Amino acid sequence: MSASYPALRLRRTRSTGWSRRLHAETVLTPADLIWPLFVVEGERVEQPIASLPGVSRWSVDQIVARGREARDLGIPCVALFPYTQPERRTEDGREALNPDNLMCQAIRALKDAVPEIGVLTDVALDPYTSHGHDGLVDAAGYVVNDTTAEMLVAQALNQAAAGADIIAPSDMMDGRIGMIRTALEAESHHNVQIMSYAAKYASAFYGPFRDAVGSRGLLKGDKKTYQMDNANAEEALREVAMDLAEGADTVMVKPGLPYLDIIVRVRQAFEVPVFAYQVSGEYAMLEASVAAGAGDRDALVLETLMAFKRAGCSGVLTYHAAHAAKLLNG
Repeated sequence: MSASYPALRLRRTRSTGWSRRLHAETVLTPADLIWPLFVVEGERVEQPIASLPGVSRWSVDQIVARGREARDLGIPCVALFPYTQPERRTEDGREALNPDNLMCQAIRALKDAVPEIGVLTDVALDPYTSHGHDGLVDAAGYVVNDTTAEMLVAQALNQAAAGADIIAPSDMMDGRIGMIRTALEAESHHNVQIMSYAAKYASAFYGPFRDAVGSRGLLKGDKKTYQMDNANAEEALREVAMDLAEGADTVMVKPGLPYLDIIVRVRQAFEVPVFAYQVSGEYAMLEASVAAGAGDRDALVLETLMAFKRAGCSGVLTYHAAHAAKLLNG
């Protein structure tokens, strides 16, 4: 039983800043953030992305500078995504297996220069295919599962050999987590983590990301045959259960804010570390709101990130990572 008003005044503990800090149920720190970075060919290159204001593609040397910045801000991990030149894109995405591709160059450079920073790498074929899909397609345009999974295993091993700390399959093929885990163990990559994009929805919020990696204009059809239907929640729990059983260390829900209910259910059902990706469309909406004078960037960024933590996330991939870390450190 609880006291009643006026013996109980819930505003008492909210009346001062120190008291609000003391009674905060959820804490957000820079250590909760993962910073996604886009890699492009060249040296001393920065290419601003029009649909992601404030976000750029960076050459490998500049990726290293971002890694140092992340370290100094207390951000523990960066996530890498390559922009593959059109002439290197093929139907089978074989550039993903090149041990000297952009992803592998950036991994090695980061681990040499900033070894204390974790490096998370995307495993999927969409940055490398000429058709923009995450896997191999048959004559009818259907993304085939098993041969794609074999390619993803080879891609994961290529990234692990370059020094990746976390392999993050974002493709949504069935069975690929178990195959990748078995292959990593066989190659003695025992401490390479797998963060599975376990509940990745076919979403309208991915457009600016596809601009960033150069796949939007190439995509033929949609990704609804492998990414999840946004009407489904129970299916997300089945996907997570499967990936955990196959050897995922952590799981991700993607997109973020439109799927907070999924984050809550996954955390409650499995009690494992759950991450969210605050995707490009979410970032772009916040920036558009700020540009329109509809909200304050600092307050919007911190409030949305706190929502992820309150829902049960262990961490968040966000393009606002560096900005948020500066606010939190201030």
